[in-house]
Amino acid sequence: MANNDTGAATKAPTNFLPVGGVEPYQPKEGEPYMSDEMKEHFRKVLLAWKEELMEEVDRTVDHMKTEAANFADPADRATMEEEFSLELRARDRERKLIRKIDEALARLDADEYGYCEACGVEIGLRRLEARPTATLCIDCKTLEEMKER
Repeated sequence: MANNDTGAATKAPTNFLPVGGVEPYQPKEGEPYMSDEMKEHFRKVLLAWKEELMEEVDRTVDHMKTEAANFADPADRATMEEEFSLELRARDRERKLIRKIDEALARLDADEYGYCEACGVEIGLRRLEARPTATLCIDCKTLEEMKER
């Protein structure tokens, strides 16, 4: 088996928590990178993750509807408003993540998923299992982060 992150023969790590409840992909011997089976696996991962996020949005809306009350005590009202503010910030981050998931699904449809947008090399199964919305290989991402500092 290959020791690098890009080879299809590299065994997927077993210490990952499955995203969306989908177990990490185990490539077959000699299987090409981003085979139809791999693409289908990552589509399942992305759709399951998106579904989880959408369910959380629904729970937040339900929670805010049921918990919204006019408290006579200003401290109670402030506490409730702060709680809602925190929930809304979390949902905003999740909304942005849902957009990234949709973009990843579009790359899958265009046969561009799994390849670095900056240099074109394979991102690698291990990195995609850890971050299914990744658009950069680890080297390009490291360079980008160094430039941001």
